[in-house]
Amino acid sequence: MNTEPKPIYGDGNPETHPLTWRLSKQEAVRSADDYEALEGYAGFKKALGMKPAEVLDVIKAATVKGRGGAGFPAGIKWSLMAPNDGGPRYLICNADEMEPGTFKDRLLMEKLPHQLIEGMLIAGYTLEATQGYIFIRGEYIEAAQYLNEALEQIRAKGYLGENILGSGWNFDLHVHTGAGRYICGEETALINSLEGRRANPRTKPPFPQVAGAWGRPTIVNNVETYNNLPAIMLRGPEWYIGLSAGKSKDPGTKIYGASGKVKFPGLWELPFGTTAREVIEDHAGGMREGLKLKAWLPGGASTDFLPADTIDLPMDADTIMKAGSRLGTCLLMVVDETQCMVSLTRNLEEFFARESCGFCTPCRDGLPWAVKALKALEAGEGKKEDIDHLQELTRKLWIGKTFCAHAPGAMEPLMGALKYFRSEFEAKVANSRPAAQASNVEQA
Repeated sequence: MNTEPKPIYGDGNPETHPLTWRLSKQEAVRSADDYEALEGYAGFKKALGMKPAEVLDVIKAATVKGRGGAGFPAGIKWSLMAPNDGGPRYLICNADEMEPGTFKDRLLMEKLPHQLIEGMLIAGYTLEATQGYIFIRGEYIEAAQYLNEALEQIRAKGYLGENILGSGWNFDLHVHTGAGRYICGEETALINSLEGRRANPRTKPPFPQVAGAWGRPTIVNNVETYNNLPAIMLRGPEWYIGLSAGKSKDPGTKIYGASGKVKFPGLWELPFGTTAREVIEDHAGGMREGLKLKAWLPGGASTDFLPADTIDLPMDADTIMKAGSRLGTCLLMVVDETQCMVSLTRNLEEFFARESCGFCTPCRDGLPWAVKALKALEAGEGKKEDIDHLQELTRKLWIGKTFCAHAPGAMEPLMGALKYFRSEFEAKVANSRPAAQASNVEQA
């Protein structure tokens, strides 16, 4: 167990820490010249010397998985984009980092804005995009400022605009600040917001790759996903796959994090397949004095709680799914034994209920019902029927029962809490004050 904070970039080796090694050279790399002195834009220039289809083959060979939480391979997603018909084609970065407990994209944008831009340039060239947008949550004021400054710097170098570096490719990139809605993390809701519409998810199909922004072919990827591309172009897919060799079949590194009552909350770039124990004990310094781990969320608020005895699981998509949760964003939320699971779950469900777009009835009405039942239990006014109703809601608000994945995501921490810590919910009923005969949900 470490006794002092560890840096995100480890030993600062570009071969082992492709996303963050530059931060070992200086605290932040925001100047285009400083970035270019550290292999910056070399991957983009290499891509420009290849055909777009050849670059796509490299990304597919590297099997880069999306880093926003879904984990869908970027190369496959890109290959589904409609063929170029000469009209507008859009590339979007989802920087609407609203998932509670997640703050990795913010660090990358604030400290390494050019790395994101270079990744988007590589993607834009590969997809023959004509315009790109970085859709960033409105609260990330500094990140938006640094990105805009970085765009001006590279525009002056000829990396944006007409006939970029003599390639014949025309492309421009813009920063678009959102209004702070969680649902904008869903790619079609994001596109609606970008267009100036209400941020409701769209029906799929058609998928954005065919009809996205303004009805044109569009690709949306996460900040961290784009950050992987420059190093892949420089060092090749075999090197990238080898980064997690022996640990996971998910290739590359991932920015892992830990928040909650650990000694050193933070972020670290580690190979896929790193165990939760390694993150919590070797990097976050273990639990604070006198506290014991009770549960953890693998990747933000919309993943299932797992008990403490699962922390030796490798943190990759398949392993965590088999354990009954989702990898999500890989930023662990740590729960200690002094924390009440009913209160903690109520806090999360309040957030999800507030952030529902209200489009479909199960989500709009079901999430407030869950909050009402949890509040009653928390206040000592709950009944056994309230626990039963909560269990029922996890089924009625599950995948396929709602328009998008918002409500199913909201149900995941509740499902985990009820599965592993049901006794805490039942204890609230056993110790409850005399209440009305009907359950609180039935009264809603």
